[in-house]
Amino acid sequence: MQKQPRDGENLSKDISSSTSGSKPYRHASLTKAAASLSLVLLGSGMTLAGGYLAGNHQRVSESASNLAVSPVNAAPPVPSSTDPNFVTQVVQRVGPAVVRINSSRTVTSRIPDEFNDPFFRRFFGSQLPSPERRVQRGTGSGFIISKDGRILTNAHVVDGADNVTVILKDGRSLQGRVVGRDELTDVAVIKVQADNLPTVTVGNSDQLQPGQWAIAIGNPLGLDNTVTTGIISATGRSSNQIGAPDKRVEYIQTDAAINPGNSGGPLLNARGDVIGMNTAIIQGAQGLGFAIPINTAQRISNQLITTGRVQHPYLGIQMVGLTPELKQNINSDPNLGLRVNEDRGVLVVRVVPNSPAAKAGIRPGDVILKLNGQAVTDASGVQRAVESAQVGGDVRLELRRNGQSLNLAVQPGAFPTRVQ
Repeated sequence: MQKQPRDGENLSKDISSSTSGSKPYRHASLTKAAASLSLVLLGSGMTLAGGYLAGNHQRVSESASNLAVSPVNAAPPVPSSTDPNFVTQVVQRVGPAVVRINSSRTVTSRIPDEFNDPFFRRFFGSQLPSPERRVQRGTGSGFIISKDGRILTNAHVVDGADNVTVILKDGRSLQGRVVGRDELTDVAVIKVQADNLPTVTVGNSDQLQPGQWAIAIGNPLGLDNTVTTGIISATGRSSNQIGAPDKRVEYIQTDAAINPGNSGGPLLNARGDVIGMNTAIIQGAQGLGFAIPINTAQRISNQLITTGRVQHPYLGIQMVGLTPELKQNINSDPNLGLRVNEDRGVLVVRVVPNSPAAKAGIRPGDVILKLNGQAVTDASGVQRAVESAQVGGDVRLELRRNGQSLNLAVQPGAFPTRVQ
C-alpha cells in the first residue's frame, strides 16, 4: 500500500473480522476500480467452483463445465543448462503422493416462510411443496505429508462435507476424515488409515524469487494427474490484490496452468519440493494463478493436527498505508471526518468496537509509525507482524495522534470466526 494502490487493490486492510459485517474503507477519490477481477477457487468443493468477486464477499457457484477459464501462457523454454527431463523426474518422484479428493454433502432445500402461513395450508394442503434432499458433490486435489496418511488440501474442497474419499494414484480408494480446516487461510488436513504411503518433500516458500520454475500437479476438471509448468510470477500478493479480502494469506502468483479441480494440489520447484498449495485463479485472465505458500500451509496444518483449530491474532483495526498524495486527498475531503498530519506510516481508518485495539485506546486517525520497535509503512507489514504475534501477548505500537507521540501496548485477541 505504499505510494499509489495497484489496480484491483483496496487501500484498506481489514484485520478485524470477515464475518462481523465490517465493510472495507472506500472512497471514490482514494480507490481504484476492482470490479474486473473475479477470483475462482480451484477446488470444486461443495459448490463445484466457489468464487469471490473483488470488492465484496459475495460467493458465486457454478458448475465446472460452465466456467469461463481462459488458456494460460505457455511455459518458457527450458534453458540449455537445465536437464530437459527435470519435469519428468519431478513428476515421477512426487506424482504418487498427489491425490484426488472427492467430497459430498446432503443438503435440504428450504421452503419459503410464506408457505407456512395457515392461509396457504388451508387452501393448498398437500399440494404445498415439501423440503427436498439432494447430494452436492465436488472434487479437488491434495498431497500426502506423512506416511501414516495425513493429507493437505484446501478448506473449501471439504467445506461441509459429510463424506470424503481419497483416491491414490495407484487406484486405491480410502475413506478420509477431516482433522481440521481453517477458513481464514483456506487450509485443511485430511487423515486416511494407511501405512507406508508416498510423501512429498516440503520446501521453503520464504526463499522464492520471481522467475523460478513452477510445476503444478492436480486433477483439473476431472482430468487426473495433470502436470503443467511455468514460473513464479510474483510473491507476496495480498488477499485484497487478488479479490479475496476475507483471507489472510500472501499468495504466490504463477503462470503454470491451473484450473478448477487443482485446488489443494502442490506447486513444486525444479527440485520437486512443495513450495505452495494451488488455490485460485482470476477468471477470464491468462496465466494468473495463485498458491498458498507452503510455509503458511505448514504452520496452519501443524496447529490443525495438534488442536483441530487455529487461532489467528488480530487487533481489530482497518488501516491504510499513508503517502503524501493520500494525505492530501483525505484532508481535502470533509466528508471523511479525518485529519492527517503525517506523510508516512499506517493510518488507522476504523477501530472495531470492543476489539483489542479499542480496549487499548487506539482511535481512528491514529498513525502507526512503529510496531515492536520496527518502522512500518504499509498495512501488510502491520498484518504480518500481528499474525506472527501470540494471542494474549503484547504488541507495542508507536503512534502519532494530532501531532503528539504515543506508545500503546495491545494484546492481540483471537480472530473471531465461526466454529469449524
